[in-house]
Amino acid sequence: MPGYNTSFELTVEDMELIEDALRSTKQSLNTAVIDQDADPIRPDETTRELDASMKQISDLLGRLHNQKNFYRPKTGAYIGG
Repeated sequence: MPGYNTSFELTVEDMELIEDALRSTKQSLNTAVIDQDADPIRPDETTRELDASMKQISDLLGRLHNQKNFYRPKTGAYIGG
């Protein structure tokens, strides 16, 4: 059985494209949930599946965000803004 590739060669632009696609998909799923006339107390199976998909996308976007290296100066105080 073949194994998985553990090293990837993606550029920053590739990662931005992936993140944009995930955000767009998440927005579409959210719109689909809002458009449904489901009872919020007893959601149907489709709503549960959409919610699970949105949670997976949010988790993946969070993991991608946590792998980014943000600029911090080596010396002196960091002033955000």
